[in-house]
Amino acid sequence: MSRSAGSERSGYGSFIAPCLPLCLCGMKRRGLAVGKLPAALLRRLLARVNRARRDRQLLVGPDIGLDAAAVTLGSACLVLKSDPITFVSEDIGTYALTINANDLATMGATPRWFLATVLLPAGATATQVSRLFSQLGASCRRLRVTLVGGHTEVTNAVTRPVVAGCLLGECPKGRLLTTAGAKIGDAIILTKGIPIEAVSVLARERTARIRRRYSTSFLNRCRRYLHDPGLSVVRDAELALAVGGVHAMHDPTEGGLSTALYELAEAAKVGVRVDERAVRVLPEGARLCAHFGIDPWGAIASGALLVCASSARAAAIVKRLTASGIEASRIGTVMPPRYGVRLVRDGRSRPVPRFRVDEIARLLESGHNAKQP
Repeated sequence: MSRSAGSERSGYGSFIAPCLPLCLCGMKRRGLAVGKLPAALLRRLLARVNRARRDRQLLVGPDIGLDAAAVTLGSACLVLKSDPITFVSEDIGTYALTINANDLATMGATPRWFLATVLLPAGATATQVSRLFSQLGASCRRLRVTLVGGHTEVTNAVTRPVVAGCLLGECPKGRLLTTAGAKIGDAIILTKGIPIEAVSVLARERTARIRRRYSTSFLNRCRRYLHDPGLSVVRDAELALAVGGVHAMHDPTEGGLSTALYELAEAAKVGVRVDERAVRVLPEGARLCAHFGIDPWGAIASGALLVCASSARAAAIVKRLTASGIEASRIGTVMPPRYGVRLVRDGRSRPVPRFRVDEIARLLESGHNAKQP
């Protein structure tokens, strides 16, 4: 299960569920749902840990909706990100580096050094480990990242391979971005479409069921979503930044586009208006979501990138991305906070739907309990 998502964030954005009314006393009595920690619980835990700690070098610390941490080192910033991959076991080495690199890219940083903690179940073979490290090596070469350390272990604590990655990168101080930087009036741009990672995960974790219903060519297209349109948003971010006018970026991971929009709104203390028709649901994603009974707005969506930029630069950013082979469109506008997070279609407005648990996590968990193929 790839908690990339959403996985995600030393900003802790990916570790939290959307902000729902919660009773902490009730949470003590019952088990937590699979997925991100509830926001109310996480806020309390972070406040307790950091209560007496003040670090003058810390530029971006743990908070809801932020993508990574940043500390100042002389004239530059060191940006740090950690994320485990838990939704999938196949191609896990590729997922591990890609997902961590995405969060550095959204902050304007260049990924540089990667540490991987690799936990393998009892019975894992040397061939399986070799394949995993080959994936890591290929991803490091593609992103020009150096594997500098980590830990490897065969343990009964896991039943499938788990990779917990920690990625460090560099960023000039003047270019550092956070999700909190979105400004009222900004255009909201979405690259590629949704839900890319959900399609890739389903193609690997529900192969037999998809093969029974669809053609081999369709299944292969879904498997290729890992690389085409691809989970990486590093190039998307670089192209947008090169045009200028970008105030914030955020990648929709666990909890999908819906959760990413709520995280963006909370981090920047703004509202969000989204044109529902402007959001591209990729064809394979639409078919698989309908088949499995899940909502593409709440399914893990790594591979897409949200860009909040000056309205004056939005058209140029979309043009640059499209000319470079990356689908992009303006899907909405950053609004005053009182507006809320809302979808508009045919002149009618309603709140963006919330998902307590990522749709893929819910499906895989229910399938695991029912021992489905």
